[in-house]
Amino acid sequence: MEIKTTLMAFAIVFLAELGDKTQLMAMALSCGKKGLCCSVFLGSSLALICTSALAVFAGDLLSRYVPQKYLLLGSALLFIILGVVMLANLALKASAPTA
Repeated sequence: MEIKTTLMAFAIVFLAELGDKTQLMAMALSCGKKGLCCSVFLGSSLALICTSALAVFAGDLLSRYVPQKYLLLGSALLFIILGVVMLANLALKASAPTA
């Protein structure tokens, strides 16, 4: 195990999750009733571990069959396409007449 890779993965995921809807949901769940903080922490931590494990295993499997340059190109194109779609939806909502 490489400590540099571990720290980099931690920093990237930590920063990506700050203010994310999953963090806000955990905050809302812990506000529901007193004494639920540990349960919400445990449940949300396990969920993040499971989704991260799925992503790591999927990435490992893909990297066995698809060269890295194609994975990088595919992820960049997907990121750009999703950004364009989101901007187009935003533009359509902004130009739609309000009732």
